[in-house]
Amino acid sequence: MGLPELFCAFLLAACCCCRRAAGVPGEAEQPASEVLEVELGSTVLLKCGLSQTQGNLSLDWFVVHKEKRLPIYRVRQGQGHSEAGEYKHRLSLQGRGGTLALAHASPQDDERIFLCQGKHPRSPERRLQLRVYKAPEEPSIHANTVGISVSSEEPEEVATCVGRNGYPVPQVTWYKNRLPLKEEKSRVLVQSSQTAESSGLYTVRSVLKAQLTKEDKDAQFYCELSYRLPSGNHMKESQDVTVPVFYPAERLWMEVVPTGALKEGDRVEIRCLADGNPPPHFSISKQNVSTMEMEEKATDDNGLLVLEAARQEHSGLYECQGLDLDTMVSLSDQRELLVNYVSAVRVSPATPESRENSDVTLTCRAESNQALVFHWLREKTGQVLAEGPVLQLHNLTREAGGGYLCMASAPAVPGLNRTRLVHVAIYGPPWMPSKEKKVWVRENEVVSLSCEALGHPRPTISWNVNGTVHEQDKAPQHVLSTLSVLVTPELLKTGAECVASNTLGSNRTRVFLELVNLTTLPPDSTTTTGLGTSTPLSTSTASPHARANSTSTEKKLPEPERQGVVIVAVIVCILVLAVLGATLYYFYKKGKLPCGRSGKQEITLPPSRKSEMVVDVKSDKLPEEMGLLQGSNGDKRAPGNQGEKYIDLRH
Repeated sequence: MGLPELFCAFLLAACCCCRRAAGVPGEAEQPASEVLEVELGSTVLLKCGLSQTQGNLSLDWFVVHKEKRLPIYRVRQGQGHSEAGEYKHRLSLQGRGGTLALAHASPQDDERIFLCQGKHPRSPERRLQLRVYKAPEEPSIHANTVGISVSSEEPEEVATCVGRNGYPVPQVTWYKNRLPLKEEKSRVLVQSSQTAESSGLYTVRSVLKAQLTKEDKDAQFYCELSYRLPSGNHMKESQDVTVPVFYPAERLWMEVVPTGALKEGDRVEIRCLADGNPPPHFSISKQNVSTMEMEEKATDDNGLLVLEAARQEHSGLYECQGLDLDTMVSLSDQRELLVNYVSAVRVSPATPESRENSDVTLTCRAESNQALVFHWLREKTGQVLAEGPVLQLHNLTREAGGGYLCMASAPAVPGLNRTRLVHVAIYGPPWMPSKEKKVWVRENEVVSLSCEALGHPRPTISWNVNGTVHEQDKAPQHVLSTLSVLVTPELLKTGAECVASNTLGSNRTRVFLELVNLTTLPPDSTTTTGLGTSTPLSTSTASPHARANSTSTEKKLPEPERQGVVIVAVIVCILVLAVLGATLYYFYKKGKLPCGRSGKQEITLPPSRKSEMVVDVKSDKLPEEMGLLQGSNGDKRAPGNQGEKYIDLRH
């Protein structure tokens, strides 16, 4: 290098040093920017940090936009003024040190560098890099509702995730069964895009595509949005979704409900099931026992055959076939169905008839595919009389007539049984529960009179007065006849009579009518019939008038009042007994009472009354309830000999 070149280089270096020493603007090294993070819409405090007093403070604020400094605010002698432009109405001076308040921060307008420069020649420059953040909305996810086939050769769309109005752009991560998914060539693909909104915020859209397998039929997919705020990193998760996965069936089977032993009358469901999705087309067939060929049965679209009330003929071999319409592969399964049964029960003789004191043998028969046990029961009581198919009845009485049940059951199948009811008829003339009875009535009102009779052959009942007669069978040989008649003076005088008759004899009951006297008639009055049974004074209630006649006239007190009356009555009785006891004791002490002093006193009756003393033995039960009437030696009395029995105490 020659002398001129060295001289020029020296002059250039000296010039640069002089310019730096003089503090020429733009030539000094720029300080690093301080990052200031805020959320969208908040008010930002831009601190300049100068140490001058408020009264002497003079500085300028700039914003760097497209590498140019634009003045936005100036402070002179502690007084602030906004420069014209976009920040004119959003800046204000706060506190001391030249701190500016920037309202409504937004990423579109405020993600810039703000400069603070004092007017003093040696004042440092402060640079603030503003970062604005906005959390995205909750992510929305939309699953593929059409479905994905496992035979697809390319990845199919599984779901789409959308995160709206975030800043900066949030990151999307996909998960399956709580594990993150990673992109795999030709297996898992993620396609993401972002859209800048007019507000400066971003909407991100991510599409997950994958090849699914049969194991993914219940897989849970969701997406996660990751974003940053001044407080740190955050994330939001979408809801879980499932995607229909289509795969061919590999196995087919039959299911029968209810499980366990089936019996006649059960509602049975035979269903075809397969492990494919969608399930194959099902058909159910039953083998014809005559031709040994399978005959298709009517089923619903889901391969269900319903037997509303299973019968014996429903037993047999069933086959289910399933055809996959995509692969055209056919699967099948067979199952043997057994419906346990008990045939109709038969009793011989079917209509047993016998006379009193004779024997009857009843035999029960039934068939079943299971071992049977037989029981005989009395119909009206449910009492078990015998076990086994044969029931023997000895020394029949009138009370032995009626219904008998034979039950055939299969213990191996709970609830499998059938019964047959047979009525045993005992020959005899009609028997009536009473010879006489009294009915309390009101004149010129309609009253219902009733008579009942038992006998075999079935008796018929007739009345000696005209009226409306209604007759019904209470049992095969038990007849009830009801007469509705107007109470007239003539009827009050003569009463009514009903006659029961059959081919073996007849019997009758007299009905006496008495006018109701409410002042003297006790509510529970009864009258003694000629046969010795006790019947209520008020009888049938077939008509409204009869119901009125049978209603008690006693006025019932409320429960608290009745209790009070009882207490008062008890107290009065105690007081009366105390007074009576004291009186008797007084006379005893005075010697005016013969008891205990002159010995026992003979109780005598006038001669005219001794011959009238009898005891009336009565019974109020029907023959089916009380058994045969017993004689004095315990022998059974004939049904016709049912008059009153008297014990004479005159001798």
